[in-house]
Amino acid sequence: MKAYLFGWNPAKWEWPGLDDDIEKLKAAGTLEDNWSVVSHKTIQSGDRAYIVRVGVEPKGIFASGFITSQPYQAFRKGRAYYRIEITLDVLLHPGKEQILAMEILKTGNLAEQNWTPQASGISIRLQLVDELEGVWLNFLGTKEEFNL
Repeated sequence: MKAYLFGWNPAKWEWPGLDDDIEKLKAAGTLEDNWSVVSHKTIQSGDRAYIVRVGVEPKGIFASGFITSQPYQAFRKGRAYYRIEITLDVLLHPGKEQILAMEILKTGNLAEQNWTPQASGISIRLQLVDELEGVWLNFLGTKEEFNL
């Protein structure tokens, strides 16, 4: 399975409805959202998506889901770029709860990946996808077990 990393920098882009989106996900089990993507030539529906908070502490992965659309062109300020739809299955609030910290992402094999991308929707190295998914699921299980 391929996986892609989407960056969110709260210093550049606000997420005023984050609490509402978390509640919607809890109620429905999933949440549809769209993100810009630079890997528009390789990304496909069904690929895994992780969202990492960058620029502001705490930094790390706080959301995951699956790509549910083909890339489509959008325009902002007269400039074309690509977007995709993501169905989120996990969305944590970095300001209110623990997220998968950058310190963990920068250890072992995972250190081979750039976890602070300048562009959103970059490919995660194929040899790291299974390990990342395992670390993410383990982190989520630990959070739930200790109710963090």
